[in-house]
Amino acid sequence: MIGSGKYTINFLMLRTIVAIFVFLTTTVVANKVPNPNYADALTKSILFFEGQRSGKLPPNQRMTWRKDSALLDGADKDVDLVGGYYDAGDNMKFHFPMAFTTTMLAWSVEQFKSSMGPDLQHAMEAIRWSTDYFLKATNIPNAVYAQVGDAEGDHNCWERPEDMDTPRTAFAVTAQAPGSEVSAEIAAALAAASIVFKPTDPTYARSLVNRAVQVFGFADKYRGSYNDSIGPWVCPFYCNYNGYNDELLWAAAWLLRATKMPMYWNYVKQNIINFKSDMESGLSEFGWDAKHAGISVLISKFVLGKPLNEKPFLPYADTFVCSVLPESPTNTVRYTPGGLMYKSGICNMQNPTALSFLLLTYARYMKSRVIRCGNIDITQKTLIRFARSQVNYILGKNPMNMSYMVGFGTKFPQSIHHRGASLPSIDQHPEKIGCKEGTQYFLSENPNPNLHIGAVVGGPDFKDYFADSRPNSAQSEPATYVNAPLVGLLAYFKAHP
Repeated sequence: MIGSGKYTINFLMLRTIVAIFVFLTTTVVANKVPNPNYADALTKSILFFEGQRSGKLPPNQRMTWRKDSALLDGADKDVDLVGGYYDAGDNMKFHFPMAFTTTMLAWSVEQFKSSMGPDLQHAMEAIRWSTDYFLKATNIPNAVYAQVGDAEGDHNCWERPEDMDTPRTAFAVTAQAPGSEVSAEIAAALAAASIVFKPTDPTYARSLVNRAVQVFGFADKYRGSYNDSIGPWVCPFYCNYNGYNDELLWAAAWLLRATKMPMYWNYVKQNIINFKSDMESGLSEFGWDAKHAGISVLISKFVLGKPLNEKPFLPYADTFVCSVLPESPTNTVRYTPGGLMYKSGICNMQNPTALSFLLLTYARYMKSRVIRCGNIDITQKTLIRFARSQVNYILGKNPMNMSYMVGFGTKFPQSIHHRGASLPSIDQHPEKIGCKEGTQYFLSENPNPNLHIGAVVGGPDFKDYFADSRPNSAQSEPATYVNAPLVGLLAYFKAHP
């Protein structure tokens, strides 16, 4: 309580009033500026993935400053691991975040394909670039390849992927050295993608879902974290900090969605109880490492209107909503003065894109249902309005008056932390640029020579300030798992401008 006598006011009420005032103030200010061109942003957000491709590039490659790279990946283990995506601004292939990227791209298409127009084909190509790769990575029974490349060696160099001469070691999890989180996330990605391809390529869709079933069985039977099996190579870059139970539930939920088999519904129902403490510790979390909120939202589509099955999924999803929205008295998420969702750590922009995607998706599922957050009613329109505010911030309606997507708008980051974009292309500089020869480009204050169109960077600090500096990777590095949920958001707002 604050104050005394007739001026005493409940702290929770004060916090709620202040949060509403800040949210409405930033919304009113933002509404003075026209909404961004969502269609243009959608096209560019998908194009970004072509700049992250590894392997033999196809004839229809549109990001032409990129060339073939890493054509011998997997050779050290006598397997073919050519392809896939580099996760961010380095030349590593980390399969845990790559799989989450794929799941979210597939969910984006599954939810919003009717709004994508000519971009739909490119979005499906982006998904297939990854799923083709994961079919290779899971081709050996009771083994799943989880990473290609030596992160320490890679990060010691600043060189184009086309010039890589750092170790390209392939790391696998096995029955003896398990990795349930990475295996289950790959299973989720394959299952989600099978839904996308089923209408147009049922044979390919069957191969994806069959492999998803196999890989999920492996992840569930041989339980353990890849932190313990290949931790020295995946950590600290993509350590699993939230355990693997959420990935097992997430994969089972996607297999339920893809197969409609009762065994997966039974698995989810039983294990949501078995993993109760795990789930309740992360109800506001969603990203490459934490699937808690995503599970509740994904399953909510099945249980809405079915009172016997609603618990605990709908209460969990509602708790997620109330923990995120700024006007909620139980909000646990911080916001910048300009209104951007902010969580401490590297690459903050993954939070507003992933969490806004969940809120928008849940809004579409809940329809006329009202969520009660303390004394505040939350409707479908509330969630959609909030998601739009986050997307608009990213695209330029922010205190810096700049877009955080490269190539979108008139003011955007010029010196992103990205090896391929910051070094002259093969067309411009055919000679090899060695490991340390690239340092001069890394330290240069000149803009990147190659425009990595569609790349969304880590974004501003907690005070809405952005330093366009290549060495500042926390703010200036893009990542595939930032763009993947943004694709779905942009498709929806393209159709609802």
